Amino acid sequence: MPAEWPAASNGREPRVLFVSTVAVTLRAFLLPIATHFQAKGWRVDALANGVQQDPLCQSTFDYAWEAGWCRNLFDLRNLTMIKRIRRLVNEHEYDLVHVHTPIAAFVTRLALDRLRRERDLQVVYTAHGFHFHPMGGAVGNRIFELLERKAGKWTDFLVVINREDLSAAKRKRLVQQERLRAMPGIGVERSYYSHLSVSERELNRVCAELGIDAATPVLLMVAEFVEHKRHADAIRAFAKVAHPSAKLLLAGTGPLHESMKKLSAKLGTTDRVHFLGHRSDVPALMKACRALVLPSSREGLPRCVLEALSMGVPVIGSRIRGTTELLERNAGLLVDVGDIDQLAHAMQRVVDDRAAAEAMGRAGRRQSERYDLSHILRMHEELYEEALTLRRSPHRNSAKSSERSGPEKNRSLQITEEKVLPFGTSTSISKNSRNT
Repeated sequence: MPAEWPAASNGREPRVLFVSTVAVTLRAFLLPIATHFQAKGWRVDALANGVQQDPLCQSTFDYAWEAGWCRNLFDLRNLTMIKRIRRLVNEHEYDLVHVHTPIAAFVTRLALDRLRRERDLQVVYTAHGFHFHPMGGAVGNRIFELLERKAGKWTDFLVVINREDLSAAKRKRLVQQERLRAMPGIGVERSYYSHLSVSERELNRVCAELGIDAATPVLLMVAEFVEHKRHADAIRAFAKVAHPSAKLLLAGTGPLHESMKKLSAKLGTTDRVHFLGHRSDVPALMKACRALVLPSSREGLPRCVLEALSMGVPVIGSRIRGTTELLERNAGLLVDVGDIDQLAHAMQRVVDDRAAAEAMGRAGRRQSERYDLSHILRMHEELYEEALTLRRSPHRNSAKSSERSGPEKNRSLQITEEKVLPFGTSTSISKNSRNT
């Protein structure tokens, strides 16, 4: 950590803009990073769809700018944001723009490529799991790979959060060697996600609400109700679990919420499967459960799994990117994506063998140490310090010209070990009620 942050080119405080497609990404992943840099004197703003309807984002970021894009790759509204992004970054003189999620990241990098070359501006992209992956379709994989290759030319630093994506970025030469970084996810606040952080009173309240006690084998899934999370697999597998008092808790909201309720009713599990909606007491829910379940087909480095490991709760997860490396060293059970019988067998095992589940939970708690939020904050400090220093380098303009000169600069893409932590019209609502 630097003793003193490099000031912006005009001597004022550094300014960073966080960009994501939707506000839920900011709220779920980026608020601790924002508050950390604000405490160090940075101005930290955000741009996302729905951010003006999110009170937590409004109260955290200095300025919260509303975006008009959506998650549909082919929606033309995404391209209408290009001029707005250029105007926003120009008017507010950001030193860094840190983009997240594929759609927002692509559009923002496209919009800012010229500004990167014309003035001191650094663009950082954190890939929370590339959208081309072994479980994806051939056409979709090809489209997203081509987009990432193209946008890599507009990126000062690419951050990946799991080993598979690190390998893919190197193999496909998405960026040059010196611009690739690896971080183990977005971190977990282990003091908050801890058994000790949940009082007996809070635990008793949750148990009373759900009609369970310490002896009830409870399985928990915390995820948005979208297709790739595969809630249907969890419900179908749980219907096969032979234990009269076992319960499956599904926390979250999303477009498939109602259809999953109908599936549960069809399978006769209404009295054992509980749909909890959005919850702000996830640590208490995790403390009350025997295991977390996440049968998804695509992840980056799943936050809910990190939280469960930190709580000492074992995880039943699918054998996919991110989840697999989190469940190393006996921290949980892995099953093949879509294999209902395997998933049901794993559920039955933790329901029947509490001692084995607790042993996996202890292993998971030890595993979570490497993903502590303090490590992630330190790595962001190092990255941002490097970016601020680089943006005033006398070699910056020549470097940007050479990176466009041809593929020979990408011939070798071997990330150095010290860069990798081992596995890892726009409007605003601001604290000052100021709009543009």
